[in-house]
Amino acid sequence: MTLVHPDRKEIARYLLSRGEDEFLAAGQETAARLAPTTAHAPIDFPDGLAPQPALLDPPPTPTKALPRADVVVITWTVDEVAALAQILTPGVSPTRWYPYAKGFSKYKPQIRPSAPAATAKRLGSYMPLTIGFLKVLAMKSELHLNQDGVKLGDGIATLPVKDFFAQIIKETRASHVLTVGTAGGVYEKFGLGDAVVTRAAKFRCQQEFANAPFNHQVYTSDWEIPTTYLAEAEKLMQAFNAELQQPPVGPPTKDFEFPGPLLAPPAVDASIRLDGRDMPKFHPILTTDYFEYGTSTNRLDKEGAAVEMGDAALGLACSELSQPPKWAVVRNMSDPVINGDLPAKQFHLNEQTTWAVAYYTAYGRYTSICSALASWAIVAGLNE
Repeated sequence: MTLVHPDRKEIARYLLSRGEDEFLAAGQETAARLAPTTAHAPIDFPDGLAPQPALLDPPPTPTKALPRADVVVITWTVDEVAALAQILTPGVSPTRWYPYAKGFSKYKPQIRPSAPAATAKRLGSYMPLTIGFLKVLAMKSELHLNQDGVKLGDGIATLPVKDFFAQIIKETRASHVLTVGTAGGVYEKFGLGDAVVTRAAKFRCQQEFANAPFNHQVYTSDWEIPTTYLAEAEKLMQAFNAELQQPPVGPPTKDFEFPGPLLAPPAVDASIRLDGRDMPKFHPILTTDYFEYGTSTNRLDKEGAAVEMGDAALGLACSELSQPPKWAVVRNMSDPVINGDLPAKQFHLNEQTTWAVAYYTAYGRYTSICSALASWAIVAGLNE
């Protein structure tokens, strides 16, 4: 078994909670920080398919059940929800989404005291919207596989986010669920900002869930992903390519050669990568309990589509339901495949990890625009 850098669990927790304190404060400064950092013209969605926020009057209390929806789109971090709100709830900052805490007392014993959900005293926040004739619920979860676990034994911990998925599905009665956000790339041909769409997820845990019965299990959904608007979404992504452009330095990805003192970075052309088309059918997202990333030597592409920290919990939750919704994962490449020739010493921060974290923090906000647009395209296709 590959040894895991001893700090990667804490790195994961830092990245997942980055900016969370300001987000929970929900003041004007926070709303400004979550707004686009570069001005863009309004997105030109096809007629009748532009997302329309549907604010509730009166605003629901945090303990009220979620409203009914045809589709639920769930994201996780502050950068991810900023991007999702920019695309799906334009004009409504995520700081104005409705806090959701129904049944929080039931979850509290399963959440470690310093986790974001414990600090927030809520499970998440949400905003209804419409895309065409479909009712959609955009959600930010405060629960995270990597953040919450209370140790139950060696390699076993609580997993409240799985129960949260089940609660969302029960209350909304959604027929389709998407989980959306950032991920580490594992295919060298998938560039920064590319969004992978897959109907499978696999637990690949080596720390607090190493001995959990679900570890190494693969879950799939039989959803035939609509592709009608994927090309349209890729066109819309082009407006954000400038924010994904790497600086003219020597990046650590494998497929570069130095022509001189500075390297001309590759042109950005964000794309949507679909399982069964751009990779094997049902090629799973890889869910870890630590900060993992693809390198040119670990070849995680042979095992999955990208690597992140939570999506397989949706597959697990759906596997336990008698009538599960169709579900899929939409993850954007916030850090590309890292050069495996870089030093990677085992017991202190190494250059591979340094580059992966740097990419994630620098580009996560705008790469998340790409997965948000891919999610829009999938929901828009359900209108056909």
